[in-house]
Amino acid sequence: MSLETNDNTIFSAIEKENERQLGTLELIASENIVSNDVLEAMGSVMTNKYAEGYPGRRYYGGCEFVDIAESTAIDRLKKLFDAEYANVQPHSGASANTTVYYAQLNPGDKIMGMNLSHGGHLTHGSPVSISGKWFDVAAYGVNKEDQLIDYDEVEALAVKEKPKMIIAGASAYPRKINFSRFKQIADKIGAKLMVDMAHIAGLVAAGLHPSPVPHADFVTSTTHKTLRGPRGGFILTNDEGYSKAINKAVFPGLQGGPLMHIIAAKAVAFKEALQPAFKDYAQAVVDNASVLAQTLKEEGASLVSGGTDNHIVLVDVRPWKLTGKEAEKILEEVGITVNKNTIPFDPESPFVTSGIRTGTAALTTRGMRKKEMILIGQTIANVLKNSNDPSVKEHAKKTIQEICSAFPLYQRQALNV
Repeated sequence: MSLETNDNTIFSAIEKENERQLGTLELIASENIVSNDVLEAMGSVMTNKYAEGYPGRRYYGGCEFVDIAESTAIDRLKKLFDAEYANVQPHSGASANTTVYYAQLNPGDKIMGMNLSHGGHLTHGSPVSISGKWFDVAAYGVNKEDQLIDYDEVEALAVKEKPKMIIAGASAYPRKINFSRFKQIADKIGAKLMVDMAHIAGLVAAGLHPSPVPHADFVTSTTHKTLRGPRGGFILTNDEGYSKAINKAVFPGLQGGPLMHIIAAKAVAFKEALQPAFKDYAQAVVDNASVLAQTLKEEGASLVSGGTDNHIVLVDVRPWKLTGKEAEKILEEVGITVNKNTIPFDPESPFVTSGIRTGTAALTTRGMRKKEMILIGQTIANVLKNSNDPSVKEHAKKTIQEICSAFPLYQRQALNV
C-alpha cells in the first residue's frame, strides 16, 4: 500500500511540487532546502505523540522519548546562540512573536515596530495582523535618501511615543541591524526590546551578523530560512523570570500539544548548524547575495539601500516599467521564483508592489556559487528589461534548466556545506 494508491490527489501534488523545486531556481528569501535527516525526523512516528507541557512535566504519559528530543533541541539551540533559556515549541515565527506579546503586554499597550512597507513584518504591528489590532502601534521606518534605518530618528520617536516594547528585526531589510543601539534606545525609555531575527538566524549562528541575544530581552526566530531547518519557531531569553513567563504563554497560553516530529527535526537542524561546515555555507550565502546584487546593479537594476549585507537583495522594478506583481509572474514563467514585495515609500498596494525580494539561501544549499549568481543576475535583468520578447524568455528558460540540471535538489555535498 502506498500514498500513490490510497490518495493519488495528494501524491500527485507532492510529486508535482518536487518537480517544480527540481526545475526552478528558488530565490524567495524566506525559503531553503532541508537535509534528508531533517526530512526523516519530520516524517517520523513522533508525529503520533501528544506531549502537552515541557520535558519532565507533561500532562500525558509515555513522553520519555519525546522528552529526549525536546531537551536535545533546547540544549543545542542554547549552545548555538549562547543563550540561557530557550523554548522550541512555537509552531512559527508569528506564533513566537505573538507569544512574547501575550507574555509581556496587555491589549492597548503601545509597541514600536518597523513599518511593513519599509521592511518590517506583519507581526510587528501591521494593522492587518493581531499585533496591529491588539496594540497601539508607533511604526518606524527608513530614510528616504539612503533607505537605511536612522537610529537617531528611531530614538526620537521612542522618546515621543514611549512604547512598552520596541521590536527590531525585519523581513525585507538587506542591511545589518545595530541591536546594541536598539537596546540603548529601549533602556532610555524603560521599554523591553524584542528582536525578531527570523531572516538572519543562520547568519547570526555563523557569526556573520551581530547577535541580538546579549542585547534583547527576547529573541524570536523561525527555524527555516537561513537556519535551514523545518518550518517552525523558537524564543530565546537570558532572563529566568522571562523564561517562566514565556513557557506559560506558549503552553497553556496560546498552544496546546507541541509538534514533536517538528521539534525532533529542529534538533537535527540545530546540530547541523553547530558544525564548522555551516559557517562555510552561511559565508557562501552572503557572498552569493553580494555577487547577485552587484550583477543586477551592473545590469541597470535599482536596489533598495544600494546593495546587501545579508542574504536579501530587494529590487525596485519601476525603472523597467514593471510592478512587483508583473515581475514575479514574468520570472516564474522562465523558472525563477521570487516574491513581489513592497519597497520603502511604495506608491503601489501590497498586492501589487513596486519591488521583488530575492534571497540566496536555497540556491547556495544546492551548491551554486559566484559563477551561477552572475548568470542568474544577468538572466533576471535581461528578462525583466525585455519582458515582451519571447526569444529572450525562451533563452532564459533554457539557461535556467541547464543550471537546475547541474545542481540537483538533494545533492549531499551541497547540503553539507
